[in-house]
Amino acid sequence: MHKASKGRGRLAVVAAALLAVVLPACTPEDEKTPDRSAGGGPVLAVKIDNVGPARPQTGVEGADVVYVERVEAGLSRLMALYATRLPKTVGPVRSARESDLELLRQFEDPVLAFSGAQSKLLPVIGRAPLRAVTPGSAPGGAFFRDSGRAAPHNLYLHPDRLLKKAAGQEALSRAGVDFGPRPDGGTALGSRTVGYPSARFTFDWSAGKGRWLVSMDGRRATAAGGGPLTAATVVVQYVKVRESGYHDVRGSNSPYSQSTGSGRAQVLRDGRAFEGRWQRPSASSATEFTDRDGGHLPFAEGPVWIVLAEDRQE
Repeated sequence: MHKASKGRGRLAVVAAALLAVVLPACTPEDEKTPDRSAGGGPVLAVKIDNVGPARPQTGVEGADVVYVERVEAGLSRLMALYATRLPKTVGPVRSARESDLELLRQFEDPVLAFSGAQSKLLPVIGRAPLRAVTPGSAPGGAFFRDSGRAAPHNLYLHPDRLLKKAAGQEALSRAGVDFGPRPDGGTALGSRTVGYPSARFTFDWSAGKGRWLVSMDGRRATAAGGGPLTAATVVVQYVKVRESGYHDVRGSNSPYSQSTGSGRAQVLRDGRAFEGRWQRPSASSATEFTDRDGGHLPFAEGPVWIVLAEDRQE
């Protein structure tokens, strides 16, 4: 049997397990208000398109954590994590990368929703300790196409068609996300830019909103429903980036961002920057963010954006 066919077969098996937790859609109140006390479900990760035609995206503003990852040709893609609530709609949904598998090993039995993957990567995803969900394997109605957008930037997901409840806030601690009062020290900071070869992210502090305003490629980012994309905490996590064994259809290599090991980190919260470190000894270990003295570095309550940036000093 062809490797791609084997991969699709494995995806179908893991998707079948999801059928047991399908339920009707959430109410508008469920969509808007995180239930911090609820739990018991898996963390949901959704791969989200992030090129110009994909913007503005839907559901990113409702994510608990947004990972920013470098992909082929120096562009970027987002992986949004949902632990405290399941929004009504998320997208545009795009394909997975090898780096996603290592990132998600932090969590117990996570669900990864994506549009597909490079054929050689599909069997690797099928063997990974996660529940992989694609349009071809998901329950009916979970994915849909928006006729108002051009393919491939028009695939969307109804998360509540996959899961009956969210994981709960405690699951976020596996990603190093723990909320607490602002620590002493830090440096006042009004703006921070992180660049990839063909993408750029800027976070501007708004004292009025008490949030960092997100800009992508020089333009303020907004949600599809209106309003700016914001973050209560921004983490610049410096990681090793190397070539993977996979390429896109144009022959461009898919960069692999290594999220295990340790390295520098900069945490932005409350208009200040805190220099620190991150560590994660193994793929199954939780990530921990600490200050320069090794003390715990708490985040501000609200959405967290974690930008995986290449560390050329490591």
